[in-house]
Amino acid sequence: MTEKLSDTARKTTLEPLLEHGWEMVEGRDAIKKTFEFKNFVDAFGYMTRVAIWAEKWNHHPEWFNVYKTLDVTLSTHDVGGLSSLDVKLARKMDVLYSGD
Repeated sequence: MTEKLSDTARKTTLEPLLEHGWEMVEGRDAIKKTFEFKNFVDAFGYMTRVAIWAEKWNHHPEWFNVYKTLDVTLSTHDVGGLSSLDVKLARKMDVLYSGD
């Protein structure tokens, strides 16, 4: 079963994400990031690629898409906060966004 991130894990796993545009959500144990694309088709294509990984890992993001902007929030509801699944999905989202 997935567990909430320990203080040590938070320091080592969240700091690199925060350096790449992820932010802590005020009043909640979650991280968020806004992704911008050239157009709606690019945004939707990205969401589809992320959805495949999210389904594979059974860990689904909270997201809101308007035209070429995608706002994402990650938190693991089963543990009431951030877990390694959030870190894993955030990293994958960054890799998919950069095209690597």
